[in-house]
This record gives sequence, C-alpha cells and structure tokens, in this order.
Amino acid sequence: MEKAINRQQVLLQHLNPSASSFSSHQNNSALSASACLAGDSAAYQRTNVFGDDVVIVAAYRTALCKSKRGGFKDTYPDDLLAPVLRAVIEKTNLNPSEVGDIVVGTVLAPGSQRASECRMAAFYAGFPETVPVRTVNRQCSSGLQAVADVAAAIKAGFYEIGIGAGLESMTTNPMAWEGSVNPRVKQMEQAQNCLLPMGITSENVAHRFGVTRQEQDQAAVESHRKAAAATASGKFKDEIVPVATKIVDPKTGDEKPVTISVDDGIRANTSVSDLGKLKPVFKKNGTTTAGNSSQVSDGAGAVLLMKRSVAMRKGLPILGVFRTFAAVGVDPAIMGVGPAVAIPAAVKSAGLELDDVDLFEINEAFASQFVYCQKKLELDPQKINVNGGAMAIGHPLGVTGARCVATLLHEMKRRGKDCRFGVVSMCIGTGMGAAAVFERGDCVDELCNARKVETNSLLSKDAR
Repeated sequence: MEKAINRQQVLLQHLNPSASSFSSHQNNSALSASACLAGDSAAYQRTNVFGDDVVIVAAYRTALCKSKRGGFKDTYPDDLLAPVLRAVIEKTNLNPSEVGDIVVGTVLAPGSQRASECRMAAFYAGFPETVPVRTVNRQCSSGLQAVADVAAAIKAGFYEIGIGAGLESMTTNPMAWEGSVNPRVKQMEQAQNCLLPMGITSENVAHRFGVTRQEQDQAAVESHRKAAAATASGKFKDEIVPVATKIVDPKTGDEKPVTISVDDGIRANTSVSDLGKLKPVFKKNGTTTAGNSSQVSDGAGAVLLMKRSVAMRKGLPILGVFRTFAAVGVDPAIMGVGPAVAIPAAVKSAGLELDDVDLFEINEAFASQFVYCQKKLELDPQKINVNGGAMAIGHPLGVTGARCVATLLHEMKRRGKDCRFGVVSMCIGTGMGAAAVFERGDCVDELCNARKVETNSLLSKDAR
C-alpha cells in the first residue's frame, strides 16, 4: 500500500496545475494520494457500476453418496454431471447456446475418457454442439479451479457466460497409480513425498503440530452433527438437484429405480466414544481413522457465472460475486496445511482481513489438517463449515470445490446482511492449497472511501 501511495504522489506532482495559475492551498485541497482498501469497496463499486465484475447466478450439486455402496454406485459418471448442468440452465431460463465454455474439475478418471464423458453429459443436458467443454485437474481443488478458470476467462473477455463444474465417481475410478514410477524419484525427497498416501500426510500433520486424537474425533462428531442438522432443517434442498437413477442388487442383478436427493454418508448419532473405538488406518499408534477422515464419495456440481451486466440485463438474481482466487505450494509431506497458507493469500488479494470473512467452507480432508488450519489461522469455530463438512457429507475429489461454493453461497443468502464475505478453501495432494473469496450478491457498498473535493483546480481550460 505504501508503494502505491508513493506512485500516486509522483503522478500527482505532474497533474497539479502550476502555481502561477492557482494557489498552493487550492492545489493541496484538490489532489492528494490516499489509501483505497478493496475491503472498503470503492474498487468493487466501480466494477459494479460498469457491470464488469463476475457474478454467480446459480450453484447446484447432486447429493453426495458413499462410493461402491451408496446411492450412485450404479450410476455412470456422465449421468451424474448431466442433471446439474441441466439445472443451472433450466432454473435460470438461460439459452444454453449462450454459454461460452463448460469447465469441469475432475481427478481420478483417465483424462481423455473423462473429457469425452463430460462432453456427452453436456449433450444429455441439452447443450448444443456449439458449446465447448474441457476438464481441469488440480487434485482436490479441481472444482474450485474450474470456477476460478471460468471467472478469469469472463474477466479477460473470452466470453460473458460460463459454467464451472465438478465430477467424480470414486466407485468407477478408485484412487490408484497406473504404470511404473520413475526411479529418479528416489533422488529427491520432495518428489518422493508426492507419492505419500494422503493418510500418512495426515499423520505427519498431527505429529508435527500436536493435533490429538481427541481433537480429531471431536471435529468429526461436530461435522456429522452440523450436517445432520442442516439436512433435517432442509437447508441442503436449496442446493441439491434430485437425480433419477437405479440401484442394482449385487446378488440378483435386479434394477430398482430410485431418486437420490439426500447425502447418504451423514451419521447423526456419531459420538466421540464410538469413534474412539476405531483403529488407525495408516500408521500403527497413529491417530487418523476412517471416522475422522473425509468420505470416499460420488457426485457432481455446477456453478453458473457471468458478467454482472449480462446478469442485470437478463434480470437474474445475483447469488454471489467472485472476488479472488489463490493457489499456493506447501511441503508435500504435510499437504494438509495448504488452507492455512492459501486463505491468507486470497483474503489479502481481496483487500480484506481474516476478521472480515463471515463464513468459511474448508474441506475436511482429514480432521488433523482441518483442526490445524483452524488453530493456525485463529478462526472462529462458529464461522467454519456451519453445515458440516467432508467428514460427514463426503469428498468426491473433483466435485468438492463446486460443492463448497454452492453450500457457501446458499448459506450466505439465508443469512442476508449479517453475512457479506465467504471463503472456500482446501488442501491439495502433492502439497498445495487453494482458496477463493466470494461476496454476497447484493452487498456492494457505495463509493465510500473516495475523498470529496470541495474546490476544482481544473487541469484544462476546456473543462470549465
């Protein structure tokens, strides 16, 4: 900020009228350098006035279901994505041919196959052949990266309307390494740590930063409690698109038509004593268990973004405003600390302080890293994952970012003026973190931090 003010002062030396025409008092009163914080919304107000900022007008997801045994175990991946793509169009009455691009975050499936499945899903959803589709893979942040990519493309002027989505069927594509590993990896510890099982990185975080088993199990209980309460009160109905599919009996092969509209991994009666009975999964005498880790899940999500001026012209309600995004790198051996680095970076980029943020959606990959990030950033627990997180709802890798955006923005809408800024963040396998800042759609301030000038020292006679 100091450098920016210095640059302003140098510029103003050239802009001020000469002393022969105006008094020095007039010069000083008319033009001066001042700090302009984005958090005070002057910069945001200008983009709002001209309709240049990027807004979200719809955000939906499927229910998230347990891999291999949940509601989507017999559902093809493209049949997961198609309903949410269709929903963002139908619920906004948007002509699908106006969409400039569909970007889908997805992680585990072979790249070319998943790209084809996403293109097929777009056709199922009613998009014409003129609308392109691509995939993006930044591990667990892929869904958020898709949203950020679309926002950046709109801001750059590539197109005015786009969809950032996420798709993962961990039933169809389980986590596995295909082919041999380059022997060179043994020569570099950081590269070798990229191959660590995620559960081992969780144990590393717990050991290095002193996160206890009790803290982890308590965090898991809270996640299930809040998710169960949100489900019971109908909060997730605003964001979940029911999916008509089938369940196949593994013994008889009989197919049963079903409609899935509720997350099926939430356990309302989970207790610390019950979780305490589970054995560590990744390390003898460790603290990471199946109960305090994210669930392996299937699902999809989609977020419809557009230029504000387009949304206003179409009369669409603005659910949220995309403000900033940051991706950072951290030590692969403790990849779970990613949000503790990414969140401050994104919040600073938005011109805000952590205390300015009203809600956080932080992916609960493991309780160890979730607890660490909360404590490291000194975040108010009442602001974080208020409707539960991945330990209860699930973590279909490529979907989580889009799911969190939908959950965050719908909750911000419910809270109204008491909730202005929200953050979505997650850790990323191989040692990264990502975070994005959103603002509730109707929250742009008036131009409140621009100093009023009482006298005009005109820079040109033509301006008189």
